[in-house]
Amino acid sequence: MTTTELSNILGNPRKKACEGCVIDYLLTDSRSLTYPASSLFFALVSQTGDGHKYVSELLQQGVKNVVVSSYNPDWQQFDANIWVVENPLSALQQVAKAHRVQFTLPVIGITGSNGKTIVKEWLYTLLQPFYQIVRSPKSYNSQIGVPLSVWQIRKEHQLGIFEAGISTTGEMQHIAPLISPTIGIFTNLGSAHQEGFASAQEKLQEKLQLFTNAQLLIYSKQYAEVEPMAKQLLPHTTLVSWDYDDPSACINVH
Repeated sequence: MTTTELSNILGNPRKKACEGCVIDYLLTDSRSLTYPASSLFFALVSQTGDGHKYVSELLQQGVKNVVVSSYNPDWQQFDANIWVVENPLSALQQVAKAHRVQFTLPVIGITGSNGKTIVKEWLYTLLQPFYQIVRSPKSYNSQIGVPLSVWQIRKEHQLGIFEAGISTTGEMQHIAPLISPTIGIFTNLGSAHQEGFASAQEKLQEKLQLFTNAQLLIYSKQYAEVEPMAKQLLPHTTLVSWDYDDPSACINVH
């Protein structure tokens, strides 16, 4: 993505430097800086930190592109593009979405209360001899992790495997379009992050948003709540259930 394309997404930068320069890396942690000139830093603000504290240092180190929510006049001295937006996290997701829509490769999207990462790694191990695969690194499944994962997609990739985790209502709607899976896997429904939802039903409903446009959803019959809600929310998705000894399941594993 070029800085010109970035301006089409985020608007014109407050301070403008090279136009048409290529962005290869998205950065949310200043400690991970490796390629300053081709990195785009998002100054994220959370309960535990504020990325704006590190902008001056990064600019001194040669970073040419920064997204912030508040502007410091001291940054005027640096030759850099500085985009001022309302929410740098939303900007990160917008940039990743713009990158994602350029690719039409099949994507496996995984969500559930537990087991997302291990299922992803199992699939990668089984399929990597046959496909050029891009996948979520480690457990990158959060509001930050998903856009960083999706940004890795390149022309040579033939299959994507990404996981999505949420801890409260309203989160999945932001990351589901970034993954946009063609095949969905729902691992399980447990008590993890239950405090962020009014009920288990609400949590399930939120998680299933990931598969809104999926062609196929695979899930376990052990979680009886999944099938009726999936039929209601995903009328155009083919549902494939599995179990160990339930004859009503599509697939029985012995």
